[in-house]
Amino acid sequence: MLLIPKHTRYIKQLARQLGFDYCGIAKAERLDEDAERLESWLANGMHGKMQYMENHFELRVDPQKLVPGARSVVTLLKNYFPSEQQQSHTPHIAKYAWGKDYHELIRGQLRQFMHDAQTEIGQFNGRGFVDSAPVLERSWALRSGLGWIGKNGNLINKHQGSFFFIATLIIDIELAYDDPFAKDYCGSCTKCINSCPTEAIGPNKVVNGSKCISYFTIELKDALIPEAMKDRFSNWMFGCDICQDVCPWNRFSKPHYEPGFTPIPAILNMSHSDWEEMTEVQFNAIFKESPLKRSKYAGMRRNLHFIETTA
Repeated sequence: MLLIPKHTRYIKQLARQLGFDYCGIAKAERLDEDAERLESWLANGMHGKMQYMENHFELRVDPQKLVPGARSVVTLLKNYFPSEQQQSHTPHIAKYAWGKDYHELIRGQLRQFMHDAQTEIGQFNGRGFVDSAPVLERSWALRSGLGWIGKNGNLINKHQGSFFFIATLIIDIELAYDDPFAKDYCGSCTKCINSCPTEAIGPNKVVNGSKCISYFTIELKDALIPEAMKDRFSNWMFGCDICQDVCPWNRFSKPHYEPGFTPIPAILNMSHSDWEEMTEVQFNAIFKESPLKRSKYAGMRRNLHFIETTA
């Protein structure tokens, strides 16, 4: 037991060394309340055509299904708030996608984290996840004391707002656990709800994923975006930051220090006509390391034409 504080201090120190802004630790246990909320959300079809959300339900709510014998869940926050801005004439792209694909970058840092921790502490089992596996990362961040869940469904950190990537390490060693974040500082504010052009944000912190601009511009693979969404995208071509941009807590956001998140110049400067004239070969070359490759050339052209015809 005497090693628990020592190992915990090392884990948090290592998080800082590897460029993570915050680190919290929770006991690995089944998320019973979250399981009920997820089940209701799915039953109401709020995941739209994201069928993968229906898969691996128990893996999402029980960390021991992902890592047998799991005892601790380490949550890491990595800031991606940029110091730059897009030019006013450019189609809007969510800030998280301005630089290199965060999946690849953070996965590498998690691998280094596991290697360094096992070297220092000794052999243990664990897995790292970043938005690509059935993990309820915001719930674990809340349980780890890193912030509260806002009305827009995002984790909000009291000191720096919500522009963070969340990474999770599930490991089979016991550590000292942080207290859950106990207070909701959204209060009576409804700016995110009032500002959402597709009315995706409902009461009780329930976000209808099937109505979100990010869903239509990234997740939806149909050839056409529903006509019912006409005039409601506010020039967003990939993702959407409206609910974060209007959040008062993001006045505390600070520019990141991650070189990999340096914006691709084309994202900041290309006009509608520049995007229209881009060939598939050019797209693949410019965005080969970008999250935009997820929508592919055809998907980006679909989105571009939709916001052009409804502007």
